[in-house]
Amino acid sequence: MELASVSLNGCDSSCSVHTVELASQLRAAVIDGDDGRIVKLLSELLRVRGLTKGQRIRLQLRALSNLVHTLRSLTLSDEVTGLCNRRGFLQTGTRLLDLAVRDGRRIHLVYFRLGQLEEIRSALGRSAGDVLVRQMGNFLRDLYPSYGVYEVIGRLSATEFAALTPIAAHGASEVILRRARAPLEGRDAPALPVQVGVARFNPFHPLAIHELLQSAAQALQVGECDERTASVGHAPQPDMTLC
Repeated sequence: MELASVSLNGCDSSCSVHTVELASQLRAAVIDGDDGRIVKLLSELLRVRGLTKGQRIRLQLRALSNLVHTLRSLTLSDEVTGLCNRRGFLQTGTRLLDLAVRDGRRIHLVYFRLGQLEEIRSALGRSAGDVLVRQMGNFLRDLYPSYGVYEVIGRLSATEFAALTPIAAHGASEVILRRARAPLEGRDAPALPVQVGVARFNPFHPLAIHELLQSAAQALQVGECDERTASVGHAPQPDMTLC
């Protein structure tokens, strides 16, 4: 619940309006990382007129809870794998695609869907499922060693992962699937139950990262590469051939 929506008995309309304004300013201060402003606004909340001491305490606790919620929403990393989360992947990936357009460089978006996660969690518990998720994260780090430099990898949801790479070999689905079926080098790990779809980004006919993700998801497959063309709400382009 947002601070602005908290209803406090005994707080008149002018008090409520002031509380809403403080809530909006507080969220903006958190986003900007303005520590001094955050402290000042929290102090103002304690001095809101028309509230009892108990109401002031509840109001500040709600404000602190909202601060934590805002900070969590701003984080860009997945807590299980340490990879980019969806927000981080979209932000970082968009910057990479902008650079690709500027430099006239093709990019491959590889979309992964991890299987058997729900079955493992149901049978063995959430921690066992997290082991599989971390194994997938380690697999992506091995597969894309230049992540954080000119490759981007991320966990988009519980079972969805993605990578952006300018290296054609790193975007070859048959190579990825072959490596996924073999244990990771130097690690005692089984084959990964993963599906792969790949879309190619043409800098001369650019798509937004959301459209590119949709195209790669449509190309999801298991086994050998299927040559087909993506349709993203308009006539297919030769440069959008998927494999």
